[in-house]
Amino acid sequence: MPTIAKGADYQTVITTFDTTPGTCQDLLDALTAAYAEFISHQPGFIAAGLHVNDAQTRVANYSQWERREDFQAMLRSDEMRRRNREINELCRNFEPVMYDVVESFN
Repeated sequence: MPTIAKGADYQTVITTFDTTPGTCQDLLDALTAAYAEFISHQPGFIAAGLHVNDAQTRVANYSQWERREDFQAMLRSDEMRRRNREINELCRNFEPVMYDVVESFN
């Protein structure tokens, strides 16, 4: 399970997806398969979580990686490029953004 902690020595990536109620479950299925079959087996992967809003119009993905380069290598792989083309067809827009945790509250 991802741990959110200030000053942690890992890379945090938050990706948001704009989708529709009609394609939300298909998108979640594609993302779940990508993590189960490929992403979670890549070097540097720590953990991830998928989140969906009540209206099923937004999906958020929180993932953690040992290094920025590990995440970037996964994105550049032929397998992930193929999967991202499929995922792109299930949503209007998606954007992974790398973040540093500057504060956390428990």
